[in-house]
Amino acid sequence: MAEKDVLGRAGEARAAAYLRERGYRILDQNWRCRDGEIDLVATRDGQLVFVEVKTRRGAGFGHPFDAITRRKLARLQRLAVAWAVSHPDASRGRALRVDAVAVLGPDPASALIEHIAGLE
Repeated sequence: MAEKDVLGRAGEARAAAYLRERGYRILDQNWRCRDGEIDLVATRDGQLVFVEVKTRRGAGFGHPFDAITRRKLARLQRLAVAWAVSHPDASRGRALRVDAVAVLGPDPASALIEHIAGLE
């Protein structure tokens, strides 16, 4: 596995732990379909939360959130609907939301975490 993939997986694990500490229940990780991948699927307060995790060792290439463009957000929203359709028991009656978590620092285990709830 490439170093960037190892870093990304470590960042996703850190983001999942961060969300659990704040009352989120993780339902799925790295869910894939033909249109792409959702890093984390969680639930909290009756909502389904689809989380895009961006991990960077530093800000030399910009803040992690800079990588979430309008086009990327639109794809994440489509993927959220696809996940909900393929998991009707988990999604029935729940509002859908797309969040982003940035993991920024040389070591994901001690990195700075930033969370944006409800990307628009």
